[in-house]
Order: sequence, then C-alpha cells, then structure tokens
Amino acid sequence: MSWLYGIIRSLLLLYFMKNHLISHAFSFSLLSVITLSQPLAAKDGGAAGIHVSNGQKIAFLGDSITAAGAKSSGYCQLVLDGLKRHGVEATGVFAGISGHKSNQMLARLEKHVLSKKPDWMTLSCGVNDVWHGARGVKLDDYQKNITAIVDQAQAAGVKVMILTSTMIKEDQKNSLNQKLLPYNAFLKDLATRKGCLFADLNTQMQEALETFPKDAPKGTHHLTRDGVHMNAYGNMMMAKGVLKAFGVPAKDLPALESQWKSAPGSHVIRLAIPMSIQEYELLQKKLDGPVSKAFQDFLEGKKADLLK
Repeated sequence: MSWLYGIIRSLLLLYFMKNHLISHAFSFSLLSVITLSQPLAAKDGGAAGIHVSNGQKIAFLGDSITAAGAKSSGYCQLVLDGLKRHGVEATGVFAGISGHKSNQMLARLEKHVLSKKPDWMTLSCGVNDVWHGARGVKLDDYQKNITAIVDQAQAAGVKVMILTSTMIKEDQKNSLNQKLLPYNAFLKDLATRKGCLFADLNTQMQEALETFPKDAPKGTHHLTRDGVHMNAYGNMMMAKGVLKAFGVPAKDLPALESQWKSAPGSHVIRLAIPMSIQEYELLQKKLDGPVSKAFQDFLEGKKADLLK
C-alpha cells in the first residue's frame, strides 16, 4: 500500500501549493500524519525493528547441531521461516559440520562462510570444545579462536550474532555444563565488546526445561534426541532465541511456534520392529510390496484412528 500513500501525499501537496488554502505549517503537519500512518518498514527494506533485510544472506556457522539445523524443521530453517513470516525474505548459507570445534571453524571460515559473501553470520560453537575432553579446546585457546572468527568476519563486512553454547546433557549441575560456564561468559562479554548481536540460548534452554513435567519418565529427553543434539522442541527453542535476537518481537514467538508445530512432517517417530528372518521372509511372500511400506501404511492408519 506504500504506492497509495505516495499518490495521496503528492496530490495533497500539489493542491495546497496551487490553492494556498492552508498554511505551510499545517500542510507539513498533515503530510507528516499521513507519512507516519504508513506501515512501519526499516530503512533498508526489512520489517521494522528486525535487523535482517529483504534479500540478505545469513550464514549459520557451527557444529553438528547447526548441521542438523539446516534440515527441514531444523533451527536454521525455522529462523528463515520466522523472518519470512515477518516480511523478510532471507537466504541461508549452511556451514555446520559434525564434531567441529573453534579451531576447525576458524580454519574453514574463509571457505565455508566469507567466500559466500553473507550479510550476517550466526556463530554457534563451544559444545565440542568442552564435551570432547582431552581432544577439546582449552578456554584460553577457545577465546583466541572465537575472537579471530569474529574479527575476520567483521573485517569482511559480515555482521555477527553470537549464540551461547547449548547444554551438554539436560542437567545443568553436571560437570560438563559447569565447565561450559566460563566459555559462555566469554561469549557474552565478546558480543558486548565487538558490538555483535547476542542470543543466550543456554539460559533459554535451561528455562525451557523448567516447563516440562517433573514426573516425566526417568531418562526422557525433552529438548534433545540424545542429551546434546536438538529434537523438534529444541530446534524451536533455538530458532526463537535467534529470531528474538534478530529483532522479532517476543510477543510473536508463541504464534510462530504454533505454526511450526502444525507443519506436516515437523516431527517423526522412528520405530524398530524386531522379527526373525523367517518371519520377514514369510511377510515378503504374503505382501504385494515392501514389508517396511506395509508397516508404515498400517501405522499411518492407526495414527488417524488415535487422533480422532
């Protein structure tokens, strides 16, 4: 509708100049009201209050959590979807590699990120630096590596968002999460010193875990598949944290989560059905198609019945 506002303002201005019906002061005030009544939009083409603009490119640098985040319903894809739902069309550069630590991310920064000419880069690094123990990266070396990554990105004109490392196992009191504390404290301080956007996903993960039932079966993972890698709920948690740091209003996040939850295929249940080879061969003879497809079709039917 911006074209309509422009036409109205132009016609009013011509009318006032020709007929001198109102003072210049009143004319300016009226035109200002018309201008301010337009839908809010950022100067660079994005939605108001959101740091990312239409057509910009976001690189997601990280480890296996970020690698999985590039898949359908992963946190990287949800970030792009959340921006799109707020009027910002952005594209992703997916630079997550399983097992990678800060030294490896630094070594491949140019090849996997800077050479792609992104406008933004989110940096998720720290889980493997701590989790890998003796093969990990000590705090002082981690600080040097992360600082170098941010410096090189900013020198190349890439704006950076730093994410704190998510929890290692869903128990904040364990020794790994306690060891992770100074790593995340450093990230927060670095973001302030370097003028980076900051998403404290570790704190948000701890808060999210408080909402799950206390009487859930022992050993149940709420936000992860295995204590580290995100499940559907964990990916939504991460995406909401990144979107909030990008400037998406907090009040809009519950609606986004509701939309993500209703998306077909946003959650998958994988089942193992033990059987003997003899049973399998017998089923092969009885069925027209693959055994796995027969079970899948049967379970799809049961799902529909159970949802009634």
